Amino acid sequence: MFSRKIFGERLYEARMKHQETQAELAAILGVGKSRVSEMESGKNTTTMEKFAILCQHYHLSADYLLGLSDDPTPRN
Repeated sequence: MFSRKIFGERLYEARMKHQETQAELAAILGVGKSRVSEMESGKNTTTMEKFAILCQHYHLSADYLLGLSDDPTPRN
């Protein structure tokens, strides 16, 4: 089942692993820094388009970011 908390935690972990700031990720997504903060804290989510950008940018599977799988590897 989808969990905003898990989505936020995994997004934060991916951003830290890539040594990006919230402002840098916000620029990639075309949103404000506060929007990234809201996603990471589990207060908000994002659009499908921006979600796809996150998956591609961090090379993570959608199921992993959504908390539906513990395997971060995207399918080809």
